[in-house]
Amino acid sequence: MIKFAGLGRLAAATILLSGIALGSVNAQEVSEDQIKAARAAINALGITNQFDNILPNLAEQLKSTMIQANPNFGDAINSTVDATALALAPRRADLEREAAVTYAKAFSADELKAIADFYNSPAGKKLLKDGPLATRELYKAADIWSQGISRDLAKQSNDALQKVVKQPVAVPDAGAAAAQPAPKQ
Repeated sequence: MIKFAGLGRLAAATILLSGIALGSVNAQEVSEDQIKAARAAINALGITNQFDNILPNLAEQLKSTMIQANPNFGDAINSTVDATALALAPRRADLEREAAVTYAKAFSADELKAIADFYNSPAGKKLLKDGPLATRELYKAADIWSQGISRDLAKQSNDALQKVVKQPVAVPDAGAAAAQPAPKQ
């Protein structure tokens, strides 16, 4: 199941990247109030949770690669990489700080507080929880609607053209019903 939080994060990341692309994000200075508000918004959205597995995944990949190249040293590789990963774990706070600064540059303190308030509210939590299902169902409905519109557009256009040109008109594959030529008149 797709998590709506991921969709919200994608939207937030898109807004953020837009700001970076325009150069406006780097030009602003941020206050500690903005940083605090940004941290609250980030926590409410769970925006950085998706990065929790970066270090463990990198450590597993490194161990796998190193063990494949040096199979006789598997135990030493595992313990060394695990210890090094644990030593690097505190650097996760650097990413949290960078995320807060980035959000603080993209949004005002008041906007960040409003975002945190909403996503901490029952409605915001429900949106994060149940939004993916609603979005998936909406995409299904849009797909069905689009197929019907495509079929009807092709059929109705074909019918109208046949009245004008007085012969069958080839219709691109717009569905089986629309592809059937109309009877000759």
